[in-house]
Amino acid sequence: MFDGLDGLKNLAGKAAEKAKDVAEEHGDAIETGLEKAGDLADRHTDGKYGDQIDTGVSKARQLVRRLGEQAGDEGPEKPGP
Repeated sequence: MFDGLDGLKNLAGKAAEKAKDVAEEHGDAIETGLEKAGDLADRHTDGKYGDQIDTGVSKARQLVRRLGEQAGDEGPEKPGP
């Protein structure tokens, strides 16, 4: 049973590293997409949820920036054993 959990933990770690790499490489495009998606959602809700949408977009952009910075701080991948 615990082997499955270890495998899942390993998979989650790999996904997190990939997310950092993508955020570092494509952060600007991701942020532009988030803004466009927020604008679209705002239009479709006739501005009713504009503040909430803006907050969500802002938090998502902060996450993308933080992930990109973390990837940059870690430097190039080190070869494994």
